[in-house]
Amino acid sequence: MISFKRLHHIQLCIPIGEEDKARDFYGRILQLKEKEKPEALKKNGGLWFDVGDIELHLGVESINSIPSKRHPAFEVENIMEVKQYLKEKGVKVNEEIAIPNIERFTFTDPFGNRIEFMERN
Repeated sequence: MISFKRLHHIQLCIPIGEEDKARDFYGRILQLKEKEKPEALKKNGGLWFDVGDIELHLGVESINSIPSKRHPAFEVENIMEVKQYLKEKGVKVNEEIAIPNIERFTFTDPFGNRIEFMERN
């Protein structure tokens, strides 16, 4: 039997050489704290961020243009304020199909990764 403790990290992808753009979006706009990567992995490029008690890893690779349903979903507080803040920063938010007792929306980062923010009612 597998006993899961928690989600440790999510890996999304960014194009090769776009770390500064990712740092601006995830660090400045989404206000995530960047985490130093282990020395052995720094040569691979990319960035790591802390998101509550999990990590967000942004790996570099050639990105295709096919939209995907793959995404992380982050539970947040004050979701309506967060949505308004993102809109003010120029982020296009997408309303999603309603789920009982959950308010949610999605958006894409500058690299085409779909991200969901949700809050339990």
